[in-house]
Amino acid sequence: MTPEILILLALAVPFIGALFVLFAGIASANIRDGLTVITAVILFGIVWQLIQIVDAGGRPSLTLVEMLPGLSITFALEPLGMIFAGIASFLWIITSFYAFGYMRGHHEHNQTRFFFCFAIAIMSAMGIAFAGNMLTLFVFYEVLTISTFPLVAHSGTDEARRAGRVYLGILIGTSITFLLTATIWTYVEVGTLDFTKGGILAGNASPGVIAILFGLYIYGIGKAALMPFHRWLPAAMVAPTPVSALLHAVAVVKAGVFSVLKVSVYIFGIDTLANTGASTWLAYVAGATILLSSLVAMQKDNLKARLAYSTISQLSYVVLGAMLATDISTMGSTLHIVMHAFGKITLFFCAGAIIVFAHKTDISDMKGLGRKMPVTFFCFFLASLSIIGLPPLGGVWSKWFIGLGAAESDQIIFIAVLMISSMLNVAYLMPIVYHGFFGKEPTPSAHDIEHHDHHHAPPDHPALRHLTFGRVGVAEAPVMCLAPIVLTTIGCIVLFFYADRIRIFLDPVFGG
Repeated sequence: MTPEILILLALAVPFIGALFVLFAGIASANIRDGLTVITAVILFGIVWQLIQIVDAGGRPSLTLVEMLPGLSITFALEPLGMIFAGIASFLWIITSFYAFGYMRGHHEHNQTRFFFCFAIAIMSAMGIAFAGNMLTLFVFYEVLTISTFPLVAHSGTDEARRAGRVYLGILIGTSITFLLTATIWTYVEVGTLDFTKGGILAGNASPGVIAILFGLYIYGIGKAALMPFHRWLPAAMVAPTPVSALLHAVAVVKAGVFSVLKVSVYIFGIDTLANTGASTWLAYVAGATILLSSLVAMQKDNLKARLAYSTISQLSYVVLGAMLATDISTMGSTLHIVMHAFGKITLFFCAGAIIVFAHKTDISDMKGLGRKMPVTFFCFFLASLSIIGLPPLGGVWSKWFIGLGAAESDQIIFIAVLMISSMLNVAYLMPIVYHGFFGKEPTPSAHDIEHHDHHHAPPDHPALRHLTFGRVGVAEAPVMCLAPIVLTTIGCIVLFFYADRIRIFLDPVFGG
């Protein structure tokens, strides 16, 4: 099978799978869920074959339609895009199993619509990952926004609808106002939108134009959640936890920071940004976002809200690495997309497991809960260490490379930002673990006991029953929730030892 056919299949499989899921959901939830898994596994198999082709030096491309010279819907494979495609397709499998446990265990409505929109979102992520030019990326970027809007507003409450309006308003507003303007301006300047190593604007635009265009691009990519266009992310936390996992680890925010990297590397070029200083002021904005969002996270008692502001901070690590405009810092940004994906999805999986099992959303209510859910809280602990950047977890490497990039560019202030941010990570993540394992559990009232008994009747499906271990009082969320948590936690550890393999794969992009 040719690479061009594989590219088409990578886009077609999740779309066709979404249609099958939609129709199967009418007949049987089990058939629908089975088709979801089959589609996800097939997609990952296709992406894995494409990764092997790119790793061997292949750079296949496919043009579907050309409207004008230099203006087409084109897909082109390169290492940076394959990293994003690999993460999205692999984590779709794990998130699907988790979603089965969460959606059934939490008795969510409209589950078929959820899995249909999820599949369309993954298709959009594949289009972004394989985009060979800015027009193609823009089209799939918008499809991703629209396909995830029903997921954000999934519950249908007034709060969910308001969150959906904020989500759609900010993301569509920034992309149409800034990103589309920058894309059209770029085409007018150079007559093409094709992604080219070294940047298509290099030597083709004045420093002033480059500075303005770069600002339009970075703020036009609202999914990167750079302040002040970040409010959509915490607003979207009203959605079910599997949606939060999709937003934070699988597709949406990763599509944002991936797009920032693509624009930096292939539209402007790292050398152009360094020589013109066009990215310097945005590096300071990213540094401020890292610290300010961490401080806000510390104030949040709701666990998902705290994790949302943590994500805003962590995304700006990726933006900061790109804005430092060195090969090593941009390499660190790419690594951070991978490391953060596994660490943050684990944290959100744990938050969802706590909701399913204990029906608790506020950190202040979780004292002593770690003694009842030791596996969940221990996985939360390990994933937190990865987010903080401590060995032997993968997050240490991405922060290390970004720090080296700050040193190489003589921006010592950003080394300080990274160090302070890591301490703030400790301050807002470790108390959750400490209170969970060592906090004194509050004495439940009669109402709490009745509420607990009512909600903890085991679901009908054996795989969805709560797990009870050994001694009385130690239990966990359903196995369909717990198994993905353990797998992604293991991934955080494995990435510590295989980070160099990812670096070698990316060497052709970053000066190798």
